[in-house]
Amino acid sequence: MLIAGDELGNTLPPGNLAVRSSFGGWKSARLIIFVEMAEQFASYGISSNLITYLTGPLGDSTAAAAANINAWCGTEAFLPLLWSFVADSFLGRFRTIIISSSLYILGLGLLSFSAMIPSHSKDSNQLQVTLFFISLYLIALGQGGFSPCIKVFGADQFDGNDLKELKAKSSFFNWLMFGSCVSILTTRLISSYIQENLSWSLGFGIPGASMLLALLLFLLGTKTYRFTTERRGNKNPFARIIRVFIEAVKNRRQPDLHIANPNETLLLVAHQSSKQFRFLDRAAVSCDLSEIEDAKSVLKLVPIWINCLVYSTVCSQIPTFFTKQGSTMNRYISPGILVPAATLQCVLSLAMVFFIPIYDRLLVPIARSFTQNPLGITTLQRIGAGMFLSNIAMVVAALVETKRLQTAQDDITTMMSVWWLVPQYAIYGVSYAFLTIGLQEFFYDQVPSELRSVGMALNLSIFGVGNFLSSFMISVIDKVTSQLCQTSWFDNDLNKAHLDYFYWLLACVSSIGLASYLWFAKSYVYNRPNTF
Repeated sequence: MLIAGDELGNTLPPGNLAVRSSFGGWKSARLIIFVEMAEQFASYGISSNLITYLTGPLGDSTAAAAANINAWCGTEAFLPLLWSFVADSFLGRFRTIIISSSLYILGLGLLSFSAMIPSHSKDSNQLQVTLFFISLYLIALGQGGFSPCIKVFGADQFDGNDLKELKAKSSFFNWLMFGSCVSILTTRLISSYIQENLSWSLGFGIPGASMLLALLLFLLGTKTYRFTTERRGNKNPFARIIRVFIEAVKNRRQPDLHIANPNETLLLVAHQSSKQFRFLDRAAVSCDLSEIEDAKSVLKLVPIWINCLVYSTVCSQIPTFFTKQGSTMNRYISPGILVPAATLQCVLSLAMVFFIPIYDRLLVPIARSFTQNPLGITTLQRIGAGMFLSNIAMVVAALVETKRLQTAQDDITTMMSVWWLVPQYAIYGVSYAFLTIGLQEFFYDQVPSELRSVGMALNLSIFGVGNFLSSFMISVIDKVTSQLCQTSWFDNDLNKAHLDYFYWLLACVSSIGLASYLWFAKSYVYNRPNTF
């Protein structure tokens, strides 16, 4: 149920139902989009150029820097699981956003301060490195609570049971990503330039000011928000679902005919999704039908979650090796004007900025006329399209890197133009628009309403696990190729390295992952099949 809230985010007593014209809807959702834009400016203002800071002022090797970034990004994407449990069970999303934002701002302030420390001696350098990583993981802690809750809180401003607002909610996810892309594009142009040409401390400080603005904007709309209340009695949603699994295990030896009373058995059979994971029906002895269906809805997300890990592993190369690859190429756009390597990531954002309005305003209405689906195409179809384009982008990246190495071997004084990297960034931009928005919608709508923060956290954790897998792959491949070959695939001198081999390996893995995903997606049963 959607209700109004007071200035502290507390729900008002029964009887104070939110009037749609006064609370929530696009009025509140637009403000949430601006809040997300300010946060994304801060997030990408830090992450986009970390590889340059680590291999430059902090003196890490390329492989070590990539591993450190992947470990941090993985932690950053895993922490939402912890925060979402706290938000859905105790604090609520509103309070979680405020607390996590405060930690986020503190981390950004410490990061800017760490860059001010002069590294003239071993002790001062160690202090700088220590403070840098403390602040970096404090940022991860803050973002872990902010990211899932702000997206869900924005989507909660629409009523999914109303067809008009259902379409608006789907459009909200598109425009949320559009706003993020505009913000990311801006920060990559501004922050990267300031960091490399003026001051790293100032370059880290500006994102801190942006995050402070995000918190102030969020608080500004407090009296206009809708606050959802979906709790069934006093039961913790996690406890209810865990109890279903425990009861199903305890009753695993009982015959199917005795697991429930006749009425519940008929209801279970009538529900389409109940045809899956029938072993959980044994919990009907002591659990409600709704609890069993909630447990099934969570369990059937697992195959989709696992198959999306391949995409996130590939995606983690963009801020690391793609950026490092660009640093070895000719980046002059005119005499005296050198483009920072991290700025090439702006192509990805530009591709999304151009594609999302076309998708939302042109492709979706056309698709609706054919599919009769309010969303145009299903969320799983959208995710699959993103995975396919990701595979194409990795093949293009491998071909470009092969060409770059051949050029360097033929004439070491000749460097390929950095614009050769534009196609792989552009394809990834469109891929990201398809897959990321699809994942957000999918994990928001396919989990029990009480666990939507957890659903969004599961979405973010895909990228966390992908970063850890990437870090693990890089470490293993670096060690193996260093021992078996003359040089590592990730040698500090990329003209001696073989990123092309690594890209081809990822392209092969992506193809296998896509085939597996399509197999599982084909048999997936939506919770609301008429709309998704």
